[in-house]
Amino acid sequence: MAADPHNVVRLILPRGAPGHRGGIYDEAARTLRDWLRQRILLPDPEPALYVYEQAALGLGENGRAAPPDAVPEVLQRGLIGALRLSPLEAGVIRPHEDVAPGPVAGRLHLMEATQANLEPIFLLHDGTRGGASARLIEETATACCPLADTATSDGVRHRLWAITDPDELGAISADLAPRDALIADGHHRYSAYLGLQARRRAAGAGAGPWDYGMALLVDAAAYPPDIGAIHKVLPGLAPAAAAELAKTAFTVRRLPGTRQLPAALDDLAEASSRGPAFLLAGGGDVRLLTDPDPLQVDAAMPPGHSPRWRALAASVLQELLMARIWGAFWDGGQGMLIVHNDAAEAVRTADETGGTAVICPSMSARDVYTVAVNGERVPRKSTSFGPKPRTGLVIRTFGQG
Repeated sequence: MAADPHNVVRLILPRGAPGHRGGIYDEAARTLRDWLRQRILLPDPEPALYVYEQAALGLGENGRAAPPDAVPEVLQRGLIGALRLSPLEAGVIRPHEDVAPGPVAGRLHLMEATQANLEPIFLLHDGTRGGASARLIEETATACCPLADTATSDGVRHRLWAITDPDELGAISADLAPRDALIADGHHRYSAYLGLQARRRAAGAGAGPWDYGMALLVDAAAYPPDIGAIHKVLPGLAPAAAAELAKTAFTVRRLPGTRQLPAALDDLAEASSRGPAFLLAGGGDVRLLTDPDPLQVDAAMPPGHSPRWRALAASVLQELLMARIWGAFWDGGQGMLIVHNDAAEAVRTADETGGTAVICPSMSARDVYTVAVNGERVPRKSTSFGPKPRTGLVIRTFGQG
């Protein structure tokens, strides 16, 4: 928020301004109106779908951004546009995580106040059959003159082009209409989209912009997603105590003190290829948990889940380790902390809180999709899809249709 008076965080994470009446959502709405009036934000003159490219160029020497002509370490292209809403039971939009009521309500209130979709949700679809959308994305992304071309401090270059030709827009819609898509990121926002639509319908409104929500749609066949792990930190539960309790259901091996965390992560990756495995870290020690007792795993699992779900490392962590083994001994009132895809940060957080870092393996895209197609949800906070769209490049205001 301190970085710039027009940083988009002032819209998506608003704070009440001194001297202004109303809540934080009213403040966001007022800010958006001001930026439109001041022409900080400009509406496009005609309808468009936007080709969005993210190229992770990495950081060069001395931490400086790599040159724009460098070969990207990660490349992702997709379409940002208005997605017609579909009820979850229709199987067109497939969630893979459950949502919590509080965050859904917060996003719904923000959307109602601002009358806008402030950031796109992130969807993946299988484009192995090819089609007009894949062709037009590649043709557009190799053309000149993007609308935006900028690099962020994490070494990612962001470029944006608009597709405005009616025939091309029609071809894309026809190509994508019969497909389904997985929500990679944005479960709470999609639920908020549906909530706003339901409210408008209940109020007697007909068809309108609330029948759509803004989304980034990426072809996972052309641009496979990077799925990072989400690590857990249990404040107040010492690593030695956590490991001793885990021995009742796991094989626990203390890794040599000379082995650094990167080497321990290699051990975790190798062990995870054979079944659920985790690292327990903190206080200078690292332990590898493998080979969970199948009888205890079976007894811990809630009824009604598929064998695929029950075999997920995230399910074993949630139902056996967290709930059964540690639940009675860990003071859960202190709150579990999560760290996205940064094992070293998880260990630092554990040391700062006198707790244990549970370093988790990444989940495969196949497992996520298979579970979602089966109508199930993976345990919450177990996947971190990337690269996520950068907020602030495209905003959809309902006043623009």
